[in-house]
Amino acid sequence: MTDSKYFTTTKKGEIFELKAELNSDKKEKKKEAVKKVIASMTVGKDVSALFPDVVNCMQTDNLELKKLVYLYLMNYAKSQPDMAIMAVNTFVKDCEDPNPLIRALAVRTMGCIRVDKITEYLCEPLRKCLKDEDPYVRKTAAVCVAKLHDINAQLVEDQGFLDTLKDLISDSNPMVVANAVAALSEIAESHPNSNLLDLNPQTINKLLTALNECTEWGQIFILDCLANYTPRDDRESQSICERVTPRLSHANSAVVLSAVKVLMKFMEMLPKDLDYYGTLLKKLAPPLVTLLSAEPELQYVALRNINLIVQRRPEILKHEMKVFFVKYNDPIYVKLEKLDIMIRLASQANIAQVLAELKEYATEVDVDFVRKAVRAIGRCAIKVEQSAERCVSTLLDLIQTKVNYVVQEAIVVIKDIFRKYPNKYESVIATLCENLDSLDEPEARAAMIWIVGEYAERIDNADELLESFLEGFHDESTQVQLQLLTAIVKLFLKKPTETQELVQQVLSLATQDSDNPDLRDRGYIYWRLLSTDPVAAKEVVLAEKPLISEETDLIEPTLLEELICHIGTLASVYHKPPSAFVEGSRGVQHKRLPGSAGSGESVESPDTGSAAGVSDAPPAVIPSQGDLLGDLLNLDLTPPATTGPPATSGMQLGAMDLLGGGLDSLMGDESEPPPIPLRTDTPQSPQIPHQSPSPPDYSPTELGGDLGGSSAMGAGFGAPPAAPAASFSAPVSGGLDDLFDLGAGVGMPMGAYSPPKTVWLPAMKGKGLEISGTFARRAGVIQMEMTLTNKAMSVMTDFAIQFNRNSFGLAPAGPLQVLTPLSPNQSIEVTLPLNTVGPVMKMDPLNNLQVAVKNNIDVFYFSCQYPISMLFVEDGKMERQVFLATWKDISNDNEAQFQIKDCHLSSDAASNKLQGSNIFTIAKRTVDGQDMLYQSTKLSNGIWVLAELRVQTGNPTFTVCLKCRAPEVSQCVFQSYEAVLKN
Repeated sequence: MTDSKYFTTTKKGEIFELKAELNSDKKEKKKEAVKKVIASMTVGKDVSALFPDVVNCMQTDNLELKKLVYLYLMNYAKSQPDMAIMAVNTFVKDCEDPNPLIRALAVRTMGCIRVDKITEYLCEPLRKCLKDEDPYVRKTAAVCVAKLHDINAQLVEDQGFLDTLKDLISDSNPMVVANAVAALSEIAESHPNSNLLDLNPQTINKLLTALNECTEWGQIFILDCLANYTPRDDRESQSICERVTPRLSHANSAVVLSAVKVLMKFMEMLPKDLDYYGTLLKKLAPPLVTLLSAEPELQYVALRNINLIVQRRPEILKHEMKVFFVKYNDPIYVKLEKLDIMIRLASQANIAQVLAELKEYATEVDVDFVRKAVRAIGRCAIKVEQSAERCVSTLLDLIQTKVNYVVQEAIVVIKDIFRKYPNKYESVIATLCENLDSLDEPEARAAMIWIVGEYAERIDNADELLESFLEGFHDESTQVQLQLLTAIVKLFLKKPTETQELVQQVLSLATQDSDNPDLRDRGYIYWRLLSTDPVAAKEVVLAEKPLISEETDLIEPTLLEELICHIGTLASVYHKPPSAFVEGSRGVQHKRLPGSAGSGESVESPDTGSAAGVSDAPPAVIPSQGDLLGDLLNLDLTPPATTGPPATSGMQLGAMDLLGGGLDSLMGDESEPPPIPLRTDTPQSPQIPHQSPSPPDYSPTELGGDLGGSSAMGAGFGAPPAAPAASFSAPVSGGLDDLFDLGAGVGMPMGAYSPPKTVWLPAMKGKGLEISGTFARRAGVIQMEMTLTNKAMSVMTDFAIQFNRNSFGLAPAGPLQVLTPLSPNQSIEVTLPLNTVGPVMKMDPLNNLQVAVKNNIDVFYFSCQYPISMLFVEDGKMERQVFLATWKDISNDNEAQFQIKDCHLSSDAASNKLQGSNIFTIAKRTVDGQDMLYQSTKLSNGIWVLAELRVQTGNPTFTVCLKCRAPEVSQCVFQSYEAVLKN
């Protein structure tokens, strides 16, 4: 008789009948009743009303009945927490049962009852079971600690269970060790900063000893734990590899992949000239090949992992090309993955074999597979130069088949081949043009249009071909429209006399009849280029194009390193870091491969080392494919506290004009002393161009708008009495003029203010790397001056730096030049030139800068504040009449007044000091013993700041009043005033 009878619905299944049976004196009847209850529960009936009756059945010696009752209890304890407390005594009693199976069953069920009320009652039984004499009970109790930690982490820590778990790693039984490691790993994942698994050589030795004797899942837990360990040196790394290698021949594919992960990570530490390194490479290939003889689903997982391994170390499988050849009965997902790996392994040695296979695949019936095969032929041509000719002739043969989708894919890849090998295979263009009418996919049409536009001078009827596309312009996809616009402009620049109507037609369609902003903008740019400067248009549109790289679909190196550390997990199948698909706090630790020892050369890889671990030259930038910059933007970096009182915006000084005594009277009063002489013998230096988010546009009418009136205006400044308003447009360049102004500015006098160095990244946060620094402006160039100190025990190399978007577009003008490795306890001075052409985003505070610094250990983030005086450019001295007009033109709402206390300087000394930081004095006057300095400065993004500085003889408090079209910069400018004057 099978158990199916319990699922039949008879009248006996009613609740009251079951209740009677559960309270029966006969053990057999009681067991039958519990089975019926479990059957009802399994099919979804609510039998929670029987909770007290079922719990009463717990007091039994029958192991089968006890298991059934425990199963019921796990299911309903959450909905009946008050009743569940009734079971606590039985748990306590069962945990002292002479039968180890019952003790283990009790502790397992305790861990599965997720009820806060009863967890504290379970601590004593659990403590006893963790020290039980039977290993089966101990291994079950170890897992129970992880479950209890998930319910109430604080309780587990207070009761000291974590320390007991750590002790179990030294247990004599390998299964207990494996479960203890599994439990600690689980807890450590939910608390990334806790150092629970304190791995040291002694612990590692115990784990490796247990590895040989525990079950396959226990081996996986131990191997995953080993993968998180960083060996001290290459000898320890080799020793671990030798003891892990036998796992490669395990029957379970999960064990094999976990072993591969450990070996891939520890190989980074081995010198390449070591004999063992070569032996290890040879040993890694057979197990990976064996995985491909499993069922399709396992093959797919293996192939996704192999794809990562091949990108990191192609030499492992370079002789195994044949195993990746596609079988006729492979599912499509396996076929496509194999194809990808074939291209990654393609080299001069095996290209003939690969091409023969790919040509065969291109005649298959599966459309997706054929498309990928045709693309693969093109990728081979780009990757292996010696095979390019053979690939092109293969593609031409395929075009001759006239199969529509084959022809279209072939045209797309031939476009890439033209980009890679210019002026080499253009003879095939005629064949391509014959198939123009059959193209119906946007990508293929766009590729064909690009070819026609690029080689218009070689195609006699290029204008007719492009005109045929133009007829249905509005029905085309955006991709085709953009390509058609560019191609016709190229054609016009090459054959201007014949195609004038055509170019006017396409520009009209793109700018007037289209509602796509991308298309419209490109149309307007071309239109303006062609109408203002055809020579410049030719240089822009027909510029020489950079060659495309060999492998465009390689995973970015930093991400690849992380994925290698996750081989055998979902991350390696998705090719995404765990943080991209795991919700909550788990899985967001970024893992990295250790730096290799004894060799500075990069790993041989398809893109000539970009995927390598270590290279001699530091990388120019830290790659940012959703990895680094994404993190940097999401960081909550608390900026240092700002100094200085808040700006009082729009404050009026009494009833008179803000400039004191009226600006008109100042300009017209000839009795005033002449302004202080300004230095003009400063060296010239180039001004750094900047793309500002909103450059002020000072038009001549704005600046000269208020200049009518007294013909004597400006006489005090030595200006001609009746200067026409239009003349003021010359010295003031705003808007686009500033944006692209590459002309030379005026050099900076010596003695520009530079704040003292402060610690930006403490060694504790930088894993031993301490960075202190400051900013300076020298000869017109902004510099970031840093001291890097290694307070760790290991050598630091591979430094790189990247900035987050910031208010003024500050960005490194070159790579971070740390040319020699930074040894322990060594410091090095580094100067990084900066420019202001980076991406712009308003920060709070305005001068906050978020920085990421990478080395061979990790990526570190910190924020610092730069003095805004670094951005004051050398041509910030405004013409006097322009100053007057601008001051009047700026609204009083944009006015802010500040006080600088404890400043013991004369007005002349203050003026000289400020000029050293590019704050220029336009004029000076004295009223009632108070000197008034009228000053201007210009920021690198074209924003002008006008100032009135009041200095009372004998009074150490200066008053500075600032006016600016962008009032948010006033606070930072005041801080610079204060810092410069008090320095």
